[in-house]
Amino acid sequence: MSNAENSVSRETNDKLEHYLALLKKWQSKINLVSNSTIDDAWDRHFVDSMQVEPLLPKTEVLFDLGCGAGFPGLVLAIMRPEINVSLIESDQKKCSFMRTVSRETETPVTIYNERIEKTDTDIVPDIITARALASLSELFDYCEKWISANPKIQLIFLKGAKTEEELENLRKNWKFSHKSYDSKTSPDGKILVFSDICPV
Repeated sequence: MSNAENSVSRETNDKLEHYLALLKKWQSKINLVSNSTIDDAWDRHFVDSMQVEPLLPKTEVLFDLGCGAGFPGLVLAIMRPEINVSLIESDQKKCSFMRTVSRETETPVTIYNERIEKTDTDIVPDIITARALASLSELFDYCEKWISANPKIQLIFLKGAKTEEELENLRKNWKFSHKSYDSKTSPDGKILVFSDICPV
């Protein structure tokens, strides 16, 4: 059992394990995650998502962008049921999967089955997360309308080997503060937490 798992209650762990079982069941029919990761899905997807939770500030509304099979947003919703979590995903089958997980684990979430740039909601998030979705510059462009609406917003992105290069490109168009944390599940992975964000 990893440190991430040690920090959750038995009830939370049971829900996450049920989620894992559903992932393996559905994966045989539709491609939710890379087939090469399914045998190691607990570490590759669940623990990878769980390590974001200690970095979350006190927050009420979280959006997870392009979350695929629900990583990290649905995992965070299970771990932090007091947060209003919205999951934005354009793939209809993946949204059906997340609805099933939400229902069977009794985890309330809002699911937007649409492209991020088309998402139109009166709700303004405090936190936006994304994992292995796009470059930092693309992610900031996706988030621009929410950054404008909430100057105190924080963005938490799980990134890989090109992090420094992407940060340099990002600075051409954005000012920000950020903290970088080493991933516990990937040797070249980073978790970046951005705040004090504004366009250049």
